[in-house]
Amino acid sequence: MTLPTPNDAAEELALFRSEIVGALVRRELSRGELRRELQALSQVRFRPPGSAHTRTYSVTSLQRWYYAYRTGGLAALRPQPRQDRGHGRALPEETRALLCQIRRENPRASATLILRTLVADGRLAANTISPGTVRRLFQQEGLDRDTLGTSHTTQRLRWQAEHPSALWHGDVCHGAPLRLPDGRTQPVRIHALLDDATRYVLAIEAFHTERELDMLALLVRTLRRHGLPRALYLDNGATYRGAALRLACERLGTTLLHAKPYDAPARGKMERFWQTLRTGCLDHLGALASLHEVNVRLYAFLDQHYHRAPHAGLMGRAPGMVWQERAAERPVDALDEATLCAALTVRVRRRVRKDSTLSLDGEPWEVEAGFLAGRVVTVARSLAELERSPWVEHEDRRIALHRVEPVRNALRPRARLPEAPPRTTPFDPPGALLERAVGRAPRRVEVTR
Repeated sequence: MTLPTPNDAAEELALFRSEIVGALVRRELSRGELRRELQALSQVRFRPPGSAHTRTYSVTSLQRWYYAYRTGGLAALRPQPRQDRGHGRALPEETRALLCQIRRENPRASATLILRTLVADGRLAANTISPGTVRRLFQQEGLDRDTLGTSHTTQRLRWQAEHPSALWHGDVCHGAPLRLPDGRTQPVRIHALLDDATRYVLAIEAFHTERELDMLALLVRTLRRHGLPRALYLDNGATYRGAALRLACERLGTTLLHAKPYDAPARGKMERFWQTLRTGCLDHLGALASLHEVNVRLYAFLDQHYHRAPHAGLMGRAPGMVWQERAAERPVDALDEATLCAALTVRVRRRVRKDSTLSLDGEPWEVEAGFLAGRVVTVARSLAELERSPWVEHEDRRIALHRVEPVRNALRPRARLPEAPPRTTPFDPPGALLERAVGRAPRRVEVTR
């Protein structure tokens, strides 16, 4: 059975005082005898609660404790709070008004910053007022940060999407770099998509980069497997700010949302998943040499642990179980391959060089239609089919592009230009100028019809 203990420090101190004067309270003492007993007690050293040193107490203090204990018991020995607690006693009225005015006009300025600035300006002497005194003044006047509402820029509420696939989170996590056999290292960027309502990880994959194309490739595979979400909630980084992603979401009818910059708590579900992934998987990968080795370990972590483990945000249920149980609540998948390819088709303008080549995403491509050399054309490509070659759209025609093969082109015969027609009509610009220079009359030539 647990023994009773004092409720707080004040009761502990009251108990200590009662142990000193309690024996005297229980005795019948005359006034002179009480005085002698208190004087003798004032010579005894006691160790107060929480102190490493002993000390003595004056007769006046012992006498006050004696009468308080005799009339009011243990409660009367509790230390009484100061009546001016929370008030800046050392602050003149002018200084109080100055500090309060500065705080009202600069609610985010701390007490330390305000004091340091006033001392630097010469309006206050150094080391005359402590920051604690200024904080108590602000609290007394209702100018503390909690009252002013500056301790938190936004109110945080626990929220969740109503249905599965109503909202997907997307983000990138940096993993430990891969160490290649030749000593070089390659970065590891882990892309993932998470369902808000069920915390189910829809897709995860490790790449060497965090480009928009990497994210789109993962998104396309997820859309083919799980259908369309109603909204996509992403970070504010450059990876998720591209025109291709925005245009694809508009065409598919998915709302694209971006978190506020530098506000990581706004995406707490995704950040919490990254923490779980790090402590359970990424921090223990060891020395790996390929993305394949990383990916198989990520899939094993999800399938064997994360999707089966109880989740606090789901009231102790596992994400995989909740995803299956609420399958009927997901929106009807009306996405077909043609719609997906059309939504992810991007078009850019490029000029075809004289050698019938053009550049797309840093790669050279060749067009067979030689008459387009030197022209500006529209090049289209479906990000849903990155393995498919891009094409040129010209006058309602699709002209395929293929990768440039310089060695093969060196052996290919060139198309011959059409031969010039035979000259039957006299036409000699230099000769006409020469005739004029020597003063000869122009020759008249009969034009045959």
